[in-house]
Amino acid sequence: MKRPKAGLIIIDLIILSGAYIFTAGLKPVMASYLSPKYLIGFGITMVLWVICSFYFKKYHISRREKATFLIRNVAYPNLIALAFVAFIIYAFNTTYFSRMMVFGTFGVATVLEMIFLSLYTYLLVSPEYDVASAFLDMPPTTRDKRKMKEAVIHSDLHVEAKYLREAIIEECGEKADAYIEDHVNLEDKRTLVISTLTRFNILRQPENHFETIVNLRRINDIQHLNRFFEAVNHKLPHEGRFIGCAETARQRLRRILRKYPPVINWIIYTLDYIVKRIFPKFYPTRWIYFFLTRGNNRVLTQAEILGRLYACGFEVTQENFVNGLYFFVTKRIKEPAFDINPTYGPFIKLKRVGKGGEYIKVYKLRTMYPYAEYLQDYVHKLNSLENGGKFKNDFRVARSRSFLRRLWIDELPMILNLFRGDLKLVGVRPLSQHYFDLYSKELQEKRTKYKPGLIPPFYADLPETLEEIQESEMRYLDSFEKRPFRTQWKYFWKALKNILFKKVRSA
Repeated sequence: MKRPKAGLIIIDLIILSGAYIFTAGLKPVMASYLSPKYLIGFGITMVLWVICSFYFKKYHISRREKATFLIRNVAYPNLIALAFVAFIIYAFNTTYFSRMMVFGTFGVATVLEMIFLSLYTYLLVSPEYDVASAFLDMPPTTRDKRKMKEAVIHSDLHVEAKYLREAIIEECGEKADAYIEDHVNLEDKRTLVISTLTRFNILRQPENHFETIVNLRRINDIQHLNRFFEAVNHKLPHEGRFIGCAETARQRLRRILRKYPPVINWIIYTLDYIVKRIFPKFYPTRWIYFFLTRGNNRVLTQAEILGRLYACGFEVTQENFVNGLYFFVTKRIKEPAFDINPTYGPFIKLKRVGKGGEYIKVYKLRTMYPYAEYLQDYVHKLNSLENGGKFKNDFRVARSRSFLRRLWIDELPMILNLFRGDLKLVGVRPLSQHYFDLYSKELQEKRTKYKPGLIPPFYADLPETLEEIQESEMRYLDSFEKRPFRTQWKYFWKALKNILFKKVRSA
């Protein structure tokens, strides 16, 4: 991890002080701002300035950076510091501070920082060669791969287990080392232990040589995370193991609340939540999120982590919280899904089995965490079905959006499917492939003869177990085959009665 540079901190404070003196000297009347009365306020400003700069890693530059990096890592912390200063001025009724003085100081300091850091990164730091891009543009030949494999097998640089163990302890702690050694043999040459944030270091490994790959870096900091998982999948044999770690959204909340004083910690968490959780969900603000963060230090819920792993062809065999990190052990079971359009925003399209067994895209409002749709088999193995055919203790459902399900708000976009002709008003529920496979073959065949419906027979018959749900749907389909219109009319009013008077709600 890059460390802050003391020299940059000192220079930054000199720049801020110079900007303050320069702004105070613009007009004769503003010279009073150099008096002790105002210097106390400037001292508080400097403290807030440094805190925000540390939090957003302004002083952590160690290589040639893009212009967007400089703008983000300079402008963003400066704006946050300015917001805190403005809040203090109005909260403590110190409005005698000139707006020109405050905005002038921050503006001049920001411009000077941009100039200095541009010179620092482009003139004083040597450029790096983008080896990952070069590898992807010109991948190794078969001969190169053979040499790579031989180099791994016969390498004189193979780290002995005790030194590798020391490196793991230094990186993740003793408890994490013990957890990893419970699952892998560090002395086995078919075990690869790395600490990387780029798939380049994965792609350069020989195929099907390692039985286990362990990555010690948090996946929160890996850009193009799915591609990274896909690269690991490509290098492992069938049932090869992949072990990694992450910080979950809940762990992140606890860490921020412990790190900062009361009140300030909730302000920082609120800002963090807006930028890291809300901005990525909406198309207009998504570019702002990537501009500010470059996808680093992203917030991942436990459900999203597991969902991404399953989408990329892994099955989770064990998970645990160790040393403040969430560790997972997986095995490769299939090729990745290579889903180029994963559902991430508030409006989602879910793949469901429709008429003729063909897939249709059903529109809904998101109530589950991203990638949760890939976890149906995982949740089914952990928890049995409860009354109504839903999973018990389904951690995939976000608590803040569970009310959308209870009031059917999440299903309102399905009206678009009704107008498009994918669904009819009354009919069997459109099912995912996993749920569809739980049904009997006879019911599967009968279901695929007709379009699914917006209002399922479930709300008319109120079955509880999976067997009762199948019996209810079979009765509906048998009746629909004989008297289509009468069946639709009967089930519609019966379902409406249960909804209005028996207060039946969606789970």
